[in-house]
Amino acid sequence: MVDSESTNQAHQILDCIGLYCPMPILKTRQEIDKLALGEVLEVWADDPAAEEDLKAWAKRSGQKILEIEKTDEGMRFLILKEK
Repeated sequence: MVDSESTNQAHQILDCIGLYCPMPILKTRQEIDKLALGEVLEVWADDPAAEEDLKAWAKRSGQKILEIEKTDEGMRFLILKEK
């Protein structure tokens, strides 16, 4: 489980640890759809393909990845809803 104390500017946290393609992308899209424009989604994933998959998805869907951080738990993405 992801430590919620790591949240700094996210409006919502999505924990995809233990999920593999295509689930992190599907869940990210579902959560982004719930946010208002300008809000930030924090996504945690440990799928080795998640970084490239989320970058490609963000580009296609018009969202902006603000930050990617690699940790011992996996990767942390901050995604800004722009569309």
